[in-house]
Amino acid sequence: MIETFYKNIQEEQEDYFAEICLDFFNERLRVDDYRGNIPSLLGKIKSYVNAHQFTKVIIKARQEHVQLFLKNGYQPEALFKDYFNGSHAVAMTKYFTNERRKSEYWMDEDELLEKVSALPLKKDVPLLPENYHLRLAETKDADGLAKLYGEVFEIYPTPMNDSTYIKKMMNDGTLFYIVETNGQIVSAASADINYTYHNAELTDCATLPEHRKFGLMKVLIASLEEELKKRQIFCAYSIARSLSFGMNAVFHQRGYEYTGRMAKNCKIFDKWEDMNLWVNDLSQN
Repeated sequence: MIETFYKNIQEEQEDYFAEICLDFFNERLRVDDYRGNIPSLLGKIKSYVNAHQFTKVIIKARQEHVQLFLKNGYQPEALFKDYFNGSHAVAMTKYFTNERRKSEYWMDEDELLEKVSALPLKKDVPLLPENYHLRLAETKDADGLAKLYGEVFEIYPTPMNDSTYIKKMMNDGTLFYIVETNGQIVSAASADINYTYHNAELTDCATLPEHRKFGLMKVLIASLEEELKKRQIFCAYSIARSLSFGMNAVFHQRGYEYTGRMAKNCKIFDKWEDMNLWVNDLSQN
C-alpha cells in the first residue's frame, strides 16, 4: 500500500548522488539530499517528472546552490533554518502546470497569518483534564493511532489510517506521543527524526473534534520537544495547513518562526493545501 502513495529511492550515478521521494499521491517529486553534479541531477529529475506526470518538484537545497537552481527555473518558497546540522536549507520548487502553481486561497492565508502573528507567545502547557493520560506510543498502539487518523482525516498525504504503515514508521525511528482517555487515543502527534542532519519534523497532528477544547496539541508538541532535546536534536520544524488557524497558532505561540509558504503542497481533506513552514531552535528554549 505504501508504494501507491510514495517510493523513496537512492539515485546513484557517476557524477551525483541523491535521495529522492517519488510522491505519487501528491503528484510531486522531493529531493531530500544530494551531492555532486547538480545539472545532471536536474536532468534526471525532469525524466522522472515526465514519466510520472508530476506537477511539482521540491528540493531541499544548500544555500550555496540556490543561484544554480534559480538559473534552472526553480524558485525559493521556504527556509528550513539549521536543517543541515546547523546550516540552512532552502525549499527550491518548480511547477509544471499553471493550475498547480496558482493558489486560490493565498490572500485568505495572508490574513490568517497576520492574525496568528498578532497572538502573544504562550509557552506554558495546559494541564490535562482528569482521566486524560499522556505517554510515548508503542507499536501496540498502531491500531488505535490508525483509527484516530482515519476518523480525523478523510484524505491525508500518507497512509496514516494503515496500522502496518504506522508500525513501520515507529520501527524506522519516528516518535509518537499520544493522549488517551477511557482506553481511546483521542490526540496524537509525531516527530520524524533525521539522524544524519539532526533535525525533526513535528507532524501527524490530530485530535478528535470533541476533545479539541482542552489544548491537547500544545501538550503533545511540548512533550515531543523535550524528547528531541534529550536526543540532542535541536532543529525542529513543522509544515502546517495555511488555512488552519489552530495549528499555526500552536506553533507561533510556542516560539516557532514562520519561514515561508509552499503552494499546493499536498492533498489533505478535500483539496490541494498550501502549507506554512514553522521552524524552531530548541537549544534556545
